[in-house]
Amino acid sequence: MSVNLKKLLTDFFILMALTTNISFIVSPNMVELVIVVAMNLAATILKIGESRMLSAEQMAASLAADLHLVPALFFFALGDAPEGVGLAWGALAANVVSVILAIVDVVLATQTELEEY
Repeated sequence: MSVNLKKLLTDFFILMALTTNISFIVSPNMVELVIVVAMNLAATILKIGESRMLSAEQMAASLAADLHLVPALFFFALGDAPEGVGLAWGALAANVVSVILAIVDVVLATQTELEEY
């Protein structure tokens, strides 16, 4: 059983985006928000060119999170912390969907591999 490095990194950044997003919502500060945006953008970039079963859906969820977090960064930097945190909640929903899709994708890929044997 070989390890696909790109898949490993993509899944890692998907989980990091989710967990750092939760951390920001619990304890909002600018440094944490910058880390959340970086993790999410890394996950999105790694999803480009993916050929998994649910890659389009995962890319859509990642882009939805990005389109919440980038404005959240601007609002938070301009002093509107409640709006920044509110947008981070939207990104959290998209990140949860992304993790669920990653899990479903692994299950489907495993089933396909088992059927080939």
